[in-house]
Amino acid sequence: MSSEKFFQSRTAIVTLFAACLVVLISLGVRQTFGLFFMDFNESLKISNTAFGFAIGVQMLMWGLTGPIFGAIADKYGGHVAIISAFIFYTAGIFFLYTGPNTGIFFQIHMGLLIGIGLGGTAISIPMSIVGKHFPLSTRTIAMSFVTAVGSFGYFLSPIFTSYSLNEFGWNYTLFVFGIFLVGGLVAAYFVRSPSVNENLEKISDQSFSEALTEAFKTKSYILLVSGFFVCGFHITLVGTHVPKYVIDRGLEDWTAAAILSLIGLFNIFGSLLSGYLSAKMSKKIILSAIYFLRGISIVFFIFTPASNISAFIFGASFGFLWLSTVPATSGIVAHLFGTKYLGLLYGIVFLSHQIGSFFGAYLGGLFHDTYGSYDYAWYLAIALSIFAAIIHLPIKEEPVLRLKTE
Repeated sequence: MSSEKFFQSRTAIVTLFAACLVVLISLGVRQTFGLFFMDFNESLKISNTAFGFAIGVQMLMWGLTGPIFGAIADKYGGHVAIISAFIFYTAGIFFLYTGPNTGIFFQIHMGLLIGIGLGGTAISIPMSIVGKHFPLSTRTIAMSFVTAVGSFGYFLSPIFTSYSLNEFGWNYTLFVFGIFLVGGLVAAYFVRSPSVNENLEKISDQSFSEALTEAFKTKSYILLVSGFFVCGFHITLVGTHVPKYVIDRGLEDWTAAAILSLIGLFNIFGSLLSGYLSAKMSKKIILSAIYFLRGISIVFFIFTPASNISAFIFGASFGFLWLSTVPATSGIVAHLFGTKYLGLLYGIVFLSHQIGSFFGAYLGGLFHDTYGSYDYAWYLAIALSIFAAIIHLPIKEEPVLRLKTE
């Protein structure tokens, strides 16, 4: 594939690179919050349940504001939506750094403000803008680049955060995060939606409300929305509670950081492979396989004796499956409905993901504080893997009648 065919315009090149940088910073910072729990517990007296609830609120706000930022991006341009979101994200980190940070203030800073910021910066909005610049034949590949680079942030951030927390403390680490986010805000300016001349699809006169009605009358879209709930439950349960889980099983805290880094490293390969395969074969089969294999990975992790080796195998295997759902899921949405309202419609799918994330974060903490272990949370995660593997199979990967007619 030549660069001339892959990159449709100069704007597409700049947007892809800028979107990758935005997601690298946004997801990189987000991935490390689980490592802060012990410090927050000791310094701020934040309980496991309170921490899990804050992360759950964060995930929920991320999902609730995703469609809003998606609609803003579809109407006013990707850079407007992402810059606006970065302001909330930076404010959350700033107030978390300066305090006060107990009770409701912790929930507002860690949950509400950072959650709103993630709604426009983390992945769905930058990736949907990138998708508008590429044709169907290369769209999932371009989207997979965004998730892969975001995964590199997943890989680097836990290493830096673990070192910084041990050497300088959580306040200094949050200060550095604030600097990273300002850099992301600058990069966001270059995430531009295609102009009329650069648009690859015939301009549709479909309205906002018509797009929503069409989507929710499409059974395949409903199935996709339902399945992505499971993805959110899985990754937030793991990202939030694995650090405490491995310590509970007698392993060192550096093992938790290593797991999160391995997730980021292997997710690079998983995301790229998913994007490539999604351009070559059925996306629903890819998604079904990913969810089933996640269940196998969790079973191995929780039922084998605790060791660094089993922990590293889990980090690598689950990381390979971490964001590999995203190119295929977003690719199906674009294939079904076109790209005019891709930010909005994928934002709604991602809302379901974040509702799942809320339950993954909150129930993990609640089960641990109630029963003294995470076992029931893991059992639920395994059952949801089976559910998601099945529910994707009836999806029909074909454009709606409107696109066929046009």
